[in-house]
Amino acid sequence: MAQKTNKYDTFFEKGNGNQSGSYQETIAYYKLLAKDFPTIEMQEMGLTDSGEPLHIVIFNPEKQFNFGEIQKNKAVILLNNGIHAGEPDGIDASMQLFRDLVLGKIKAPKNTVIVCIPVYNIGGALNRNSNSRANQDGPEIYGFRGNARNYDLNRDFIKSDTRNTKSFVEIFHKINPDVFIDNHVSNGADYQYKLTYIMTQHNKLGTVLGNFLDTKMMPALVTDLQKKGIETTPYVNAFSDTPDKGFAQFFESPRYATGYTSLFNTIGFVVETHMLKKYAERVKVTYEYMRSTINFTDINFKEIKQLRLNNEEQYKPQKSYTIKWEIDTTKVVPFSFLGFEGTYKKSEVTSGKRLFYDRTKPYKKDVPFSKEYKSTKEITIPAAYVIPRGFWPVIDLLKSNGIIMEKLQQDTIIEVESYKIADFNTSNSAYEGHYLHSNTTTTSQIKKVAFAKGDYIIKTTQKGIKYLLESLEPEAIDSFFNWNFFDTILQQKEGYSDYVFEDTAAQLLKKNPKLKLEFEQKKQSDSDFLKSPAAQLNWVYKHSVYYESAHLQYPVFRILK
Repeated sequence: MAQKTNKYDTFFEKGNGNQSGSYQETIAYYKLLAKDFPTIEMQEMGLTDSGEPLHIVIFNPEKQFNFGEIQKNKAVILLNNGIHAGEPDGIDASMQLFRDLVLGKIKAPKNTVIVCIPVYNIGGALNRNSNSRANQDGPEIYGFRGNARNYDLNRDFIKSDTRNTKSFVEIFHKINPDVFIDNHVSNGADYQYKLTYIMTQHNKLGTVLGNFLDTKMMPALVTDLQKKGIETTPYVNAFSDTPDKGFAQFFESPRYATGYTSLFNTIGFVVETHMLKKYAERVKVTYEYMRSTINFTDINFKEIKQLRLNNEEQYKPQKSYTIKWEIDTTKVVPFSFLGFEGTYKKSEVTSGKRLFYDRTKPYKKDVPFSKEYKSTKEITIPAAYVIPRGFWPVIDLLKSNGIIMEKLQQDTIIEVESYKIADFNTSNSAYEGHYLHSNTTTTSQIKKVAFAKGDYIIKTTQKGIKYLLESLEPEAIDSFFNWNFFDTILQQKEGYSDYVFEDTAAQLLKKNPKLKLEFEQKKQSDSDFLKSPAAQLNWVYKHSVYYESAHLQYPVFRILK
């Protein structure tokens, strides 16, 4: 007998449990819900690199869809699906969630509005195949990880190279979510869990909100899922090949979705279902994670909203702010882990050995877990930044993130802290369209700088302060400097002809005994320098008025008071 189908069954539910809805089917399904139920509204937002627009779908039992009003007395949860379109669990789970809410199959929240991006990586979702996820068990057909321009969208948030991200930023600031969930599927080790998670790293989220997330919210979600028969673990970021040696909490810097959303004091989670579990099981646990988060948020919405405001108070001018973190190895706790025995056996393919997880040998044992991070580099928050108007790509990006700035009304001399780039490393291969810098260090000095009418003053006493610090402090891991926004300062635009500058250099040393002494001491203390006439001449040039001041001069300045 043919199975009887309901008008509101999803594509996944109509199939064999191993099939996922296409982009077109997903959008059509939400349009059907929005047409039939006044508690749902679907809005078309900005374009993506595919040429198709992002949509948001909003569920509010009170049929109010103005976020200026909603944020006054309700919490907002944002669900993001298909950022990696080969990981469609959240796409299918969210359709079921919204359907069950409007039909009353599950209790609708009273104090929380739910917003969903049905498919974020539309270009990847349109690139459907059955082969690109070689390690994943289902579904039969799925999308591709890269977007229409082959960007990994979960590395693009602070740099915003794609239209997808620019449109996400518009959505994010429009709805100002209190809680954010990004649905994924994991790669990596084998273990018993169907569901793993990444919570926003609580140390960098901020003491007020981070402590609440770490000690109250996350434990409550884990307990609620256990009541449903779902065991969970933090994302298995293992120290070695197998998890039994221990693992650390994943640190999501601002290139990642939850790293970005944390800059605006939004609690974030990444759901990572396990790639080797059946698709139907993965969709179910994704659905239940979202339900548990919605229920907790609905009960605790007032506290969450107040803590978000309180969290902002930690970041004020003259206070310290951490721009570099590392795992605190002195704070390791045991975690009762459900794994499979891992061993090595002879490979049937290569001449070596291969890792093998024996599923006939499950275990439950304590493994070392490191979830605390410590500060390794801090800066003092300035009163303001100054950016010359010529750096409009950075200015435009700041504006799109709601950063408030004002133009100088006349040419002005301002006392500022000025950075020089002292050192940095650059990757040898392309990473997400960039040759990323790392291990950047700077020197600084206080000086008076002439700024022009139309240059921008950006005060740090605003909601987006953490975004400002992470993007404009060059030593921060995902700073605009490290993402190559200021690479023009790394190249000298002028130089000299050796035979001409020889005479000039000689005159400079004669007229400046102090410089001459420093030059001779350099030759005596540095044997490589002594052996290189070219290096010696270049040293004199770089210590002269002829050396261009723009070289390695970071063009964003700090007003300290």
